[in-house]
Amino acid sequence: MNPAPHPSSGPDRSGPGDLSVSASAPASGLPSRRGLLGGLLAGAALATVAPAHAAPARAGARPAPVPAPPAGPRATRPLLLGTYTSEAGGGAGIGTAAYDSGTGAITSGPVITGVENPSYLAPHPSGATVYAVAEQGAGAVTAVAIAPDGTYEVLGSRPTGGSGPTHLSVHPSGRWLLSANYSSGSVAVHPIAGDGSLGERTDLVTHSSPPPGPGQGGPHAHQVVTSPDGGHVIAVDLGTDTVYTYALDASAGTLTEVSRAALAPGSGPRHLAFHPGGRFAYLACELDNTMVVCGYDPATGVLTPGPGQSTGTGSGTSYPAQPVVTGDGAYVYLANRGHNSLTRYAVESDGAVLRLLDTVPVGGDWPRQLALSPDSSLLFAANQRSSTVTVFGVGPDGSLTAAGAPFPAPVAVCVLPLP
Repeated sequence: MNPAPHPSSGPDRSGPGDLSVSASAPASGLPSRRGLLGGLLAGAALATVAPAHAAPARAGARPAPVPAPPAGPRATRPLLLGTYTSEAGGGAGIGTAAYDSGTGAITSGPVITGVENPSYLAPHPSGATVYAVAEQGAGAVTAVAIAPDGTYEVLGSRPTGGSGPTHLSVHPSGRWLLSANYSSGSVAVHPIAGDGSLGERTDLVTHSSPPPGPGQGGPHAHQVVTSPDGGHVIAVDLGTDTVYTYALDASAGTLTEVSRAALAPGSGPRHLAFHPGGRFAYLACELDNTMVVCGYDPATGVLTPGPGQSTGTGSGTSYPAQPVVTGDGAYVYLANRGHNSLTRYAVESDGAVLRLLDTVPVGGDWPRQLALSPDSSLLFAANQRSSTVTVFGVGPDGSLTAAGAPFPAPVAVCVLPLP
């Protein structure tokens, strides 16, 4: 197996391209995570709302607020969509929409412009702000305020100190933003002010050891999250086949490594999701096509991986992307990009065991990211190559039933349902 192209997190790993450009400029420079896209369908673009003077967000920049999607029935909730602004057929910023919490039907809204390459989104615990990576050569993170009336305002961006950030999350305290720089293999920390805006970076940790896995060429930090107990920061590195555990200094915003977990060489760990009990996590390894159940010790931060197990997709590599766990901890779902399917697992033994149940077609091409609605009654899949979002109803037994036709969203790489 030659993992060099890494079709794992999408389009920018196999061709040149400087992605630190606005939506109106061509791409050229970042070690390409975009070469695999060739021939993408443009999809139906969401309407763009921006003043004539709108420009890419910079620190302190405050473009005019973007109106919320049209008001709908009481059951509607906001939905945000991540994309690549520098990719042919991509979006113009963060897409906004609304979804019916009963049926899953999606209604499009305006676009939040002034945000470059927002390929991953994460909310603040307060619900007043959302954050986006700028996945490009000069990596950045952007804060977007959500007003009580549902309108959006870009608060500005800060550099991550690395390249190609692919993931970010907010510490449960709401005071720190964590981001993972894929191309440079590093993790950054930014302070969050009371209004949700971002301060200058307080730390940057590069994964300099162990050596990269077979054919990886270097570290590739792909995810950074906080453990459910709030005591540790967990960083998953696809390039070094390692999951790192850090202690976060809540006053200084700095990280200190306390443990690391080694995965099988060449397995390519990508994303994990914790069981709500906080003692187990489920790790998708994209290069050897496995799911790994990991034990977690909240006292020490030690993560202990078990053996890799089947994704139910047969032989070959299906580049599993992201697992998600239902709120009650009863089921786990996994997106399989090469297989264009969703795997369903039953969770047993208080989280210690995953039992493979089945796989279902995702109804799109290259499901890059999954998200559950806040009550776990709906599952959303962002399908990058088909430029669609597909929605599934989640049954009492964890079964998935397609809810309506795919929703057009240009180069859909992230979907974020909000409460």
